[in-house]
Amino acid sequence: MFGIANCDTVKKAKKWLEQHAIEYTFHDYKKLGVDEAVINHAIKCFGIDVVVNKRGTTYRKLSDHEKSNINESNVLALLTEHTSMIKRPILTIGEEILIGFDAEKYTKAFHID
Repeated sequence: MFGIANCDTVKKAKKWLEQHAIEYTFHDYKKLGVDEAVINHAIKCFGIDVVVNKRGTTYRKLSDHEKSNINESNVLALLTEHTSMIKRPILTIGEEILIGFDAEKYTKAFHID
């Protein structure tokens, strides 16, 4: 699981995993930096609009020019600099990747009845 420790959505996802006795490793962007391969994979699977968290204060603080010029050539540098702008959590299960927390999607991904 990739995210930021104090994020409420990450906390919900961690709690869900723990309640279902699913082991995971947590990669904290604030302490460990961004795993560029995971971000690139997420962007390829979901697109920039899903991976970039546009609801947070970090995104809102960007200038209108910066917001309108986020593209494939600069998004990774932007997300590496502003880790709070990455939609959280990103959960990898083998080759599968989930973004955000949705109990139904987690249940399906982990084949829980």
